[in-house]
Amino acid sequence: MGSLIHSIYSSVATHQFNEDDIPELLDHARAANAKRDISGMLVYINGNFLQILEGDAQVVDPLVARIQRDDRHKRMSLLIRERITDRNFNDWSMGFQTLLPADVGELVGENDFFESANCLSALDPGLVKAVLLSFHRAQTGE
Repeated sequence: MGSLIHSIYSSVATHQFNEDDIPELLDHARAANAKRDISGMLVYINGNFLQILEGDAQVVDPLVARIQRDDRHKRMSLLIRERITDRNFNDWSMGFQTLLPADVGELVGENDFFESANCLSALDPGLVKAVLLSFHRAQTGE
C-alpha cells in the first residue's frame, strides 16, 4: 500500500440538489468508496459541496481527478491534499450532512459567509478541517 492521504475540495453544484437526489448520490459513492477503501464525508451547504476523501494516494488522486470532471458541479477547488498518519473518518465510506448557512456561520465567524458562490474555496485549510471534524463529532457523539 502507498501513502495515506486526505484530499479536501469545495465546489458549486450546477443545480440545486433536493432531498430526493441525495440518497442516490450517497448510495453510489458509499458502494464505490467501500470497494476502494476510501473514507470521508460530504457536506452540502446552500448549493456548495465540501468533501474530504481519505485513502491511499494511488486511489484518491485519480478519484479526485474524476470528480473534477463530474458535470454535477463546477468551480472545484482542491483546498488540501496532504499525507496523514491516521484517518479521521475511518468508519465512514461517505458521511453526509446537509446544512443551512446559519448552521455553519458561527464556525467561520460570519453569518453571511455562505451567501457567496465560492465561499468554501475561501476557507483556509485549518478552518476547513475544523468544519469537517466538527460535523463528524456531532454525528458520532465524540
